[in-house]
Amino acid sequence: MAVFPSREWLEVYVAKINESADFEAAARTFAADISFVFEAEPDNGVPRDIWCKTEFADGKCLSADYGVPEAEGRTAAFIIQAPYSRWKDVIGGKIDPIESMLDGDLAVTGHLPTLLRYVRATDELVGLAATAASGFIDEP
Repeated sequence: MAVFPSREWLEVYVAKINESADFEAAARTFAADISFVFEAEPDNGVPRDIWCKTEFADGKCLSADYGVPEAEGRTAAFIIQAPYSRWKDVIGGKIDPIESMLDGDLAVTGHLPTLLRYVRATDELVGLAATAASGFIDEP
C-alpha cells in the first residue's frame, strides 16, 4: 500500500491489476495504452501535472511508467485526465468513473465508445486503485 499519487502507488496498483482474475476476465480482449494525468493542485500537494503511461493487453498491465514527460504521455491511444481532487474522489468511491467520463469531469482523449465497452474492466481498475492506496498526498 502506498500514498496516491506516487511511483510506489503505481507499482502496487500494477501488481494488484496483474493478480486480479476479475480484471483479467473483464479486459481479456482489451489492448491499448492509456495515460492517466493527475493535474496539478499545489494546495493539495500536487505541484505539477503527473503523467502515468500504462499499457494493457490480454487482461494484464504490461507496463506502467510514473512521471513520464507530457510528450510521451500524449502518444497513448487514450488519455484520461482530471485534477488531483477529482481522481481522489474516483479512487475513494465518491463518484462513478464512467459517469465522470461521460459528463467530462474525467476528460478522455481517444475513442470513448471503446472504453465504454469495457465498463466492468473500468470498475475493476477503480476498485484496485483504491486497494493500492493507503492514503492520499493531501491527508496526514
